[in-house]
Amino acid sequence: MANQSSYMKSLPGRPVQVFLPCEWPYRLLGNAMILGVILFLASVTITIKTDLINKQLLSLQDSFYLLTSELGLVVDDVIVEGRRRTTAAELLAAAGVSRGDNILELDLEAVRYRVEQLPWVKSASVRRRFFPNVIQISVEEHQVKCLWQFNERFHPIGEDGNVIEADYVPSAPLLLIVGAGAPEHINDLLAVIDDGSAMFKRVKAANFISERRWDIIFDDVVHGITVKLPEDDVAGAWKKLHELDERKNILKRKLTNIDLRLAGRVIVKLEKSGSKKAGKLNRAKESRL
Repeated sequence: MANQSSYMKSLPGRPVQVFLPCEWPYRLLGNAMILGVILFLASVTITIKTDLINKQLLSLQDSFYLLTSELGLVVDDVIVEGRRRTTAAELLAAAGVSRGDNILELDLEAVRYRVEQLPWVKSASVRRRFFPNVIQISVEEHQVKCLWQFNERFHPIGEDGNVIEADYVPSAPLLLIVGAGAPEHINDLLAVIDDGSAMFKRVKAANFISERRWDIIFDDVVHGITVKLPEDDVAGAWKKLHELDERKNILKRKLTNIDLRLAGRVIVKLEKSGSKKAGKLNRAKESRL
């Protein structure tokens, strides 16, 4: 102290510097801990109060539904509209609605969701109607666009290209598609060839080859003419087939295959003949094509 005093005296006019311990980080940490404790206690208090409020609300809700049921606000009937292939039993089981259920307590969105899980149902709507108290369910079912033959089974394909996981017996002839991946690509093909022409109406089957391109079969699935379409430019090949049929009636000839896979070329294969003479005649016809 003596040395410090003598030193301070030897420097007159200089301000005296005093160094205090650095305490603000400790104060900040202490305040943060206090604030954290306060927030924790507040959250616990709110949780307890909220849980009690929820229990009271649930009790009031149960009392409300019990009272309204006693007043007659229960389901008198369930009306279903739009179903053709979905049975009434399947639909009612999926809806989970029974006579006597409180009509106000039903979750209509949950009912709609369950109904839309049925294989034939494309979309559904559910409404309440009062006096009489009725739940009205309207459904729109999938329309079958074609049949997919896969693993020795036939599967109906909807207009969206998805497989309908349900048993189906067609009441009219349908386009038959074959091959792995065919349902996912059939709409792309139909967007090109389904032009409403007489030629398209003769298409009986479509075979998706190696998940890359299509073979189209005309007139008869077994004995018809197979047209091999290219992987690219299907529209161009279909247009060429139109032109050949208009100019040469190529689809009315005794052919087994028409190959359109090569640009600028058409390769045809004639029906097999039982004699050499007929074979020569067939080769002559092939050369003129």
